[in-house]
Amino acid sequence: MSRLWLSLASLGLALAAGALAAPADAPEPGFTRLFNGKDMQGLKLIGTPAATWKVVDGVIVCSGAPNGYMATEKSYRNYVLKFDWRYARPAALEKDADFGGNSGLLVHIAGEHKVWPMCVEVQLQNKDAGNIFGLFGAKATARKDAAAQARAIKPVGQWNSMEVESRDGKLVARVNGELIAEATDAQPKEGPLGWQSEGSEIHFRNLRIKTLE
Repeated sequence: MSRLWLSLASLGLALAAGALAAPADAPEPGFTRLFNGKDMQGLKLIGTPAATWKVVDGVIVCSGAPNGYMATEKSYRNYVLKFDWRYARPAALEKDADFGGNSGLLVHIAGEHKVWPMCVEVQLQNKDAGNIFGLFGAKATARKDAAAQARAIKPVGQWNSMEVESRDGKLVARVNGELIAEATDAQPKEGPLGWQSEGSEIHFRNLRIKTLE
């Protein structure tokens, strides 16, 4: 066997060993999965029946009806949250600008769960993803970079990534690596997290969180 073949064989064995040692779906160091990829264990369903949410090939598929949300059982204050989302692209859609897909990340839900609760929202609406604002008495004065937002949001039907960092009332939202919005005075500062069912079929995957000191 030539040295080239020996080198290629060694490389193949090394890559295989690496794949076994570090599965592709393993979260980054310090992150904990919020969704196990198999079922809705650990997530509460608010205002929606189980039929609104289903798991297909490791992806949470939300039909968008009726209005409601899935929420974490735990409360969080200081953390980095990451997940991916995409909308089902309507077959007749010609221009992305005409798409009205809507959903949101509900941050620091306060009081009893209901549709809709007091919380801060990080927008997932297709036209405004990454914006931050308060709902029903919650507060958040945010600065949004509209140019970065326009660059970041991918065509309808493609996966987008969201990263939200929370530190004692300061919230930072990034979409596909672009800094979209910051809020320095968010209230409440802690609580469960939720993902909305709000009229459009939306898919979620790779929900994970790292708590911070």
